[in-house]
Amino acid sequence: MADERPGEFELIRRFFAPLANDPGSLGLTDDAAVLAPEPGTDLVLTKDMLAADVHFFAGDAPEAIAAKALRVNLSDLAAKGARPRGYLMGLALPEQWTAGWLARFCRGLAADQAVYDIQLLGGDTIRSGNGLQVSITAIGAVEKGRAVRRSGAQPGDLVFVTGTIGDAAAGLQARLDPEFCRIHELAGEQEIHILDRYLLPRPRTRLAGLLTRDASAAMDVSDGLVADCTHLASASDVDVILDLASVPLSPALQHLKAKSPNVFRRCLNGGDDYEILAAVPEAKAADFTRDAGDLGCRVTQVGTIGNGDGKVRLHHAGQAVTLEGDAGFRHF
Repeated sequence: MADERPGEFELIRRFFAPLANDPGSLGLTDDAAVLAPEPGTDLVLTKDMLAADVHFFAGDAPEAIAAKALRVNLSDLAAKGARPRGYLMGLALPEQWTAGWLARFCRGLAADQAVYDIQLLGGDTIRSGNGLQVSITAIGAVEKGRAVRRSGAQPGDLVFVTGTIGDAAAGLQARLDPEFCRIHELAGEQEIHILDRYLLPRPRTRLAGLLTRDASAAMDVSDGLVADCTHLASASDVDVILDLASVPLSPALQHLKAKSPNVFRRCLNGGDDYEILAAVPEAKAADFTRDAGDLGCRVTQVGTIGNGDGKVRLHHAGQAVTLEGDAGFRHF
């Protein structure tokens, strides 16, 4: 039968071996990959694990699940200034998996491998007792000693974010509540936009080289803008002075801000943005802004770095404020 489930070795040969074109993968015929760092580079490794009905919906398209699992890791590499080299994948398949579903999942991986120039190096596939789980370890390369950490921000730096903030959290709310878009009068392109931003992150891999050139500290925004500013501030032992009026918003979030302020505030720090938060010395800020725009990625200054001990000070158009509601995404 066309959808008969293959055994372990046939599964590797049919579905995963075509994704493993890097010589280091050894064609997935051995127990481990062998990856040699390029001269003058450091390897950057990151892992994100996604679980059904926690990080995505079990009924989502297999192609989209695959893309999200890979892209959230690529976002981490980009924030370190690293270009992708390869990835390892652990896949825990639910009892009801089918060969057709897995073929679509691998098509999603193949499409993103082509876009982001990354290859499968190896991994493992097991049966899950509690829904689909995807664990990816992504490996990147960066010029030796140039990886951008969270801990390098200095007083006087300017704080930038890429893209727009809050869309993915709004998209999640729309998935959880079928009436969300109707109640808050989001329709057409605005509804499509927030749903797409939740389902398919957009890792800012093109900015990797600019970050190693210009940024003193960087990380991706996954737990929420305020929460991740706190992480950066704590790691750098400085304060982030964040101007909420400057945070870049899509038309959908601008509408929510005017129509439903309480919902907007929750979305603003809801997480899953996968944009980049960067501290850039003021002398480099103009070049950073211009060159990011030339690469097709808008960056917006949203604050400054000040002396402090790891806090975020919130302002709105120059006035100190507090942000009520959720402090950002928490795993536990």
